Amino acid sequence: MAQRTFFGMTISPINQRRWTNFKANRRGYWSLWLFLILFVFTMCAELVANDRPVIVKFEGQYYAPILFDYPETTFGGFLETPAEYSDPEVQDMINAQGWIVWPVVRFSYDTVNYALAEPAPSPPSKENVFGTDDQGRDVAARLIYGFRISVLFGLTLTIISSAIGVAAGAVQGYFGGWTDLLFQRFIEIWAGLPTLYLLIILASIVEPNFWWLLGIMLMFSWMSLVGVVRAEFLKTRNFDYVRAARALGVSNATIMRRHILPNAMVATITFLPFITSGSIVTLTALDFLGFGLPAGSASLGELLNQGKSNLHAPWLGITSFVVISVMLTLLVFIGEAVRDAFDPRKVFRQ
Repeated sequence: MAQRTFFGMTISPINQRRWTNFKANRRGYWSLWLFLILFVFTMCAELVANDRPVIVKFEGQYYAPILFDYPETTFGGFLETPAEYSDPEVQDMINAQGWIVWPVVRFSYDTVNYALAEPAPSPPSKENVFGTDDQGRDVAARLIYGFRISVLFGLTLTIISSAIGVAAGAVQGYFGGWTDLLFQRFIEIWAGLPTLYLLIILASIVEPNFWWLLGIMLMFSWMSLVGVVRAEFLKTRNFDYVRAARALGVSNATIMRRHILPNAMVATITFLPFITSGSIVTLTALDFLGFGLPAGSASLGELLNQGKSNLHAPWLGITSFVVISVMLTLLVFIGEAVRDAFDPRKVFRQ
């Protein structure tokens, strides 16, 4: 099979086969595209859901309230404080001598709608498509921001924990002996700790935030790939080409990185989507229990908790459940397709 180029990069025949096998799993292939579309969409959350206009034209001048603060006097008002664009008077002043371009959703994740026709949580309406939560905040905006922070948290935790786990498994498997034995005993003890309880205890002592939660969960999540990488290194370290490299004086670090690690990465990559989904589930569970992100943060778990506490407002639980279910289902389907792509027993399909 001839090598092909993709955006200036040469694709080897084996990677061509993997990509073809990945596409052959239609469910995983289309799940990847749908997940990427949703992720890119939520990465532009400030442009989609915001209580500030995207662009304002006033007296021939253009302004970007979504990026900068402008006092009300800029638009003909009397106050030196930042303009409140949801105020009808401010909108009338701007529209009299210009125009406003609003985001699709005119609320941010923390914007309280004080003009509700019904007490919060209010049902879906033309203004709030998915209704509001028990504090009058738009559910659609909180879903968009919550999806983004959940995926970013899961991806960040997956990348960092996988790097640590691969390094630990490589050291164990390559050197073996006492290094492997002592490391295995440490992992057995560390893995036996009640992770969720420790997170709850620590969250009750220190006010958690994104990076604090990431650091605490990283202490326990790095072990997920150690066993896979360790087994691959234990198997490969005695192969002839590894012995030959060692006899030629090649350093251990070079042998591990260049000769053994590529083989171990095949099994490692297939686990990444499942690790990401597990990280998202853990963050959602902590938010649901009230030990996750700070109060007021856009959180899918917090929306689930509101749905449990407000059974008379079913839109809270239903919308958050659907978003979480779709997110995790897409990740599982992608993981299955990646597993098929790296399975050497799969027959090449033209």
